[in-house]
Amino acid sequence: MGTDNAINSPTLALRTVAMPAFANPHGDIFGGWLLSQMDLAGGTVASRQAKGRVATVAITAMTFHRPVFIGDEVSCYAEIVKIGRTSMTVKIQAFAHRGRTAEKIEVTEGLFTYVAVNSEGRPRPVVEPSI
Repeated sequence: MGTDNAINSPTLALRTVAMPAFANPHGDIFGGWLLSQMDLAGGTVASRQAKGRVATVAITAMTFHRPVFIGDEVSCYAEIVKIGRTSMTVKIQAFAHRGRTAEKIEVTEGLFTYVAVNSEGRPRPVVEPSI
């Protein structure tokens, strides 16, 4: 049975540094690179919850608030906000730490849906959280 209540609090799921290979000629990091980092973060949290393989099936919301620049440390926080029979909705927020300052800036957020899958890639039930 699914729930609309948050399953857990946001968890640091990924931290990386934005490198020049991921930027355009002006030094802005490509949105696609940031989206892939968020998907990795969300997939990690979803896979842990499902106790196995998951597949990304939808990104139902994505908002880019601020740019990411070369050298920014990017941190992705993920929170499972809904668990269905075979799927999970994960809210992911990405923050950038700029240079040597302690400035933490929210750069993007999105809602990703993952489906638990078996070894043949077919949907399977999500393991409910233990209480």
